[in-house]
Amino acid sequence: MTDRYCVIGNPIAHSKSPQIHAAFAAETGQDIHYERCLAPLDGFADVLRTLVQQGYKGANVTVPFKLEAATLATRLTERARAAGAVNTLSFKDGEIVGDNTDGPGLVADIVRNAGFALANKRILLLGAGGAARGIMLPFIDEHPQSILVANRTRATADSLVAGFAGNGVQLAACGFDEIEGPFDIVVNATSASLADTMPPVPASAFAKGTLALDIMYGSAPSAFMNFAAGQGADTRDGLGMLVEQAAEAFTLWRGVRPGTDELLSNLRKQK
Repeated sequence: MTDRYCVIGNPIAHSKSPQIHAAFAAETGQDIHYERCLAPLDGFADVLRTLVQQGYKGANVTVPFKLEAATLATRLTERARAAGAVNTLSFKDGEIVGDNTDGPGLVADIVRNAGFALANKRILLLGAGGAARGIMLPFIDEHPQSILVANRTRATADSLVAGFAGNGVQLAACGFDEIEGPFDIVVNATSASLADTMPPVPASAFAKGTLALDIMYGSAPSAFMNFAAGQGADTRDGLGMLVEQAAEAFTLWRGVRPGTDELLSNLRKQK
C-alpha cells in the first residue's frame, strides 16, 4: 500500500514540497504519495488528528504552524525540543514525533551547496520566530564566532538567545535599530518576504563578500536580496534550504537519503 504524506500550511498552494518528494521517491524507489494540505488558521490540530486517523505516515509543517506543531507532538527530538518548533512529523506506534530539519537543511545548503563555511564567522539572524528557533542549534554546532539575533520585539530576541546560552558561541540580541555590522552572513528568517517587504535592517549590516540568505524563495529575488545585493553582498534564496530540509525529512521517514544536486539544479531552471 502506498504510504501517504503531506505538507500542512496556510497558505500552501505555492509549495514545491510535493514535487520535491515525488522526485526523491522516484530516485530511491520508495512508494509514497505526497500532497499539499491547507489548514484553517484555527484548525491545525483538527487537521493533524484527521491525518493520523486516515493512516498518513507523516507530514511536514510550514508557516504558521511550526510552534503549534511542537505543542501537539507527543514526543520531540532533541533538535526540535531545542528549537521549540517542528517542521517534520512522523506518525508511528501511536505517537506523533516532532522533529526540526530546517536548521540542518539550511546548514547543508550554505556549507555544501554554496561552499560557505560557518566556522568563525559573524552571523546576523533576522527574526526570532519558529524559523529562527530551528536554525539556532545547527548554526551553533558549526562553531561560528558569534550570532546576533535581531527582532522587532527585543524581548523575543532576548528570550531566544537565553534559550541557547552556554553553548560556547558568543550570542547576543538586539532590536533592528541597534544592528551594527558588517557581518559575514545575514539570514532573513522574518516573514517580511511573504509580502515582499524589507525588514528594517541597515545597509551597514552588509559588505562585499557578505552572504545574504533569505529563507523564503520565489520566482524573483526578494526585496531583502535586492537590497543586500545593492550593498555588495552575495545573495541566495531559500530554495536550497527547502530541498535540503526535505531530504532530511525524507531520510527520517524512509531510511534512505536522496541526492539533491540534480533536483536543486532543475528547480532553479524552472524559476
